[in-house]
Amino acid sequence: MSKRDYYEILEVSRSATPDEIKKSYRKIAIKFHPDKNPDDKASEDKFKEAAEAYEILGNDEKRSRYDQYGHQGNRGAGGFSGGSMNMEDIFSQFGDVFGGGGGSPFESIFGGGGSRGERRRKGTNLRIKIKLTLQEIAEGVEKKIKVNRLMVDPSTTFKSCPSCQGTGQVRKVMNTMLGQMMSSATCPSCGGAGELVDSKGSGADNSGMNRTEEVIAIKIPAGVTDGIQLSMSGKGNEVAGGVAGDLLIVIEEIEDDQLKRDGNNVIYDLYLSFLDAALGSSVEVPTIDGKVKIKIDSGTQSGKILRLKGKGIKDIEGYRRGDQLIHLNVWTPKTLSKEEQSILENLKVSKNFIPAPSKNDKGFYEKMKEFFE
Repeated sequence: MSKRDYYEILEVSRSATPDEIKKSYRKIAIKFHPDKNPDDKASEDKFKEAAEAYEILGNDEKRSRYDQYGHQGNRGAGGFSGGSMNMEDIFSQFGDVFGGGGGSPFESIFGGGGSRGERRRKGTNLRIKIKLTLQEIAEGVEKKIKVNRLMVDPSTTFKSCPSCQGTGQVRKVMNTMLGQMMSSATCPSCGGAGELVDSKGSGADNSGMNRTEEVIAIKIPAGVTDGIQLSMSGKGNEVAGGVAGDLLIVIEEIEDDQLKRDGNNVIYDLYLSFLDAALGSSVEVPTIDGKVKIKIDSGTQSGKILRLKGKGIKDIEGYRRGDQLIHLNVWTPKTLSKEEQSILENLKVSKNFIPAPSKNDKGFYEKMKEFFE
């Protein structure tokens, strides 16, 4: 089943401002909030769906990629998260939308919050850059990289926090003119972890953590663009009593010496001698898949564009592959010997050397319009 459009989910237009998106998300989230709709799977699914939409549209960078590439613009591969979130993620990331540090907006009214009051903290994210060649981008690639992560030392043991009884939250009852109301806050003793270090290994810090180098295999999907960010769930810094953060991978495209990228198409400038253009020839040109031979017809004009179907970049959506466009440039000699100059002077008066373009000889604008419409 295909995903619904994020703008449709949040009931906003594609030109909606960040404030309009946030306001609409809060309205929908409250409507389908699990505390308001206990044991209602349909409401919970809509609550998660709205959170996933807000995760993308509420972030300028992710929204821009979504507008350009659709759902696949923020997807990953292998261990990457494609935007799907669990309830723990939602409450920890969007606390500012619900109000009150990520807790339930109904908690102070109904006096509880259930298991969400006991949700665990999330470790900080890590960000790295990966440089890719045009060939790697065209086909997709797996990279193994070393990442320094904060991880819970295996020798560290924990005990339940006595201040919050392991919930990570402390609650207090307030008497108001409306009656008693319960509020909750992050436990100051354990910082919301619900646990305290009981004993730690010799190499661990006071939080029971140590910095460890880990080799991580990252699968990069074909068709990524320069600057796009992928997310690998659970490969960021760990946190005592919580879940690990994410590893954010920013793609950096290495410029190719010969081939230039234009969206999913690849551009190559081929320079021909005057004789090859006039007499015709067979020449080798580089492509992403290796060298191929192409035929140059006699009488070829400078500026002609040849197309090699399917020799471009795979679409990030996975539906098609771009083409390679070869721009032909006839090379005019800059210096001539006396003999060469004499030969050309004799040819200069020949009627075949006088420019006489026909209706079939398109100008540069018409050629580019033809290939990119």
